[in-house]
Amino acid sequence: MSWRRSSYSNSSGGNCVEVSDDLLRAADWRKSSYSNPDGGNCVEVAAGLPSLVPIRDSKDPARGALLFAAPAWAAFLDGVRREEPGRAA
Repeated sequence: MSWRRSSYSNSSGGNCVEVSDDLLRAADWRKSSYSNPDGGNCVEVAAGLPSLVPIRDSKDPARGALLFAAPAWAAFLDGVRREEPGRAA
């Protein structure tokens, strides 16, 4: 993964913002265990980014990813698990 200093950063070495143009290409993507094994609806998630959870369509990865803050994604999963059929609420 490569990083570059944003053009909005302070040129005197003060507070700087860096951006990565290839962060998601370099990510470690894995297919969700809930994806269809026959190549149907598939969701991939990238691991190893502590504060960010990228999600994408495995059939069209070039289309981009949705980015969620880790706490928001955890709350979403918790809600899905509570509503899972056959589980007591």
